[in-house]
Amino acid sequence: MNIIVCVKHVPQVSEVDLRITPDGRNVDESGLVFDVNEWDEYALEEALRIKESRGGEVTVITVGDERSDETLRKCLAKGADKALRITDPRINLWNPMAVARVLAAAVSTLQYDLIFVGAQSSDDGYGAVGPALAGFLGIPYATLVKEVKLEDGSVIVRRELEGGMEENLEVKLPALLSIQTGINEPRYVSIMGVRRAMRKPIKTMNLEELGLDLREITDKSSWIEVKEFFEPPAGERAEIIEGSPEEVASKIIEILKSRGIL
Repeated sequence: MNIIVCVKHVPQVSEVDLRITPDGRNVDESGLVFDVNEWDEYALEEALRIKESRGGEVTVITVGDERSDETLRKCLAKGADKALRITDPRINLWNPMAVARVLAAAVSTLQYDLIFVGAQSSDDGYGAVGPALAGFLGIPYATLVKEVKLEDGSVIVRRELEGGMEENLEVKLPALLSIQTGINEPRYVSIMGVRRAMRKPIKTMNLEELGLDLREITDKSSWIEVKEFFEPPAGERAEIIEGSPEEVASKIIEILKSRGIL
């Protein structure tokens, strides 16, 4: 069972005040700490568990510059067998369709039964690369997957729907699965894993080697263009109601009556 896992090197911004670059077209990355995208951690863990039970290889792929090697090394340290980075400054990384085209060209050079991607990335949150990648490859896919069971020639998945509902699907192989958080418990990186990872090569490919049409993946691509980054305007602050439970309830009723709700 050969599995490809697409991963992304993203900034950790939960406890950081983000700043916008002076041109208003990007986020100032100075001082930011980067790591593996959270959703991709779960995708990698699911792939490693399948490899450990069924055999085969796990290959991790990313699109980015040399800084992304840190993410690939972490994946290798956890147990991935091979790593590939597609690197070229002409790739429009803000365009999920461009990234999907680049990944599709790279994946087409490999043998695989399954492709795993994270349901979304924490930096842009599009959730579009996985379905677009499956479309370019012409293979079936399922999104927001919470459980994976392999059968002969197919995979049974349980996925999330709106309103708290779920559904079971049978998807023929080869296929792409977009993995949701909570499907498993990602493993930690061991010291021995780090040492092994440092000895493994990271293969790199550029656009010429992939034979891609630059008009579809560069900043001049017609799919999407970032026009502006900005902070949303601050709304009215919440009113904190203090007092005893009876006093708070009375004030809430007065507010609702004053606004015509009661």
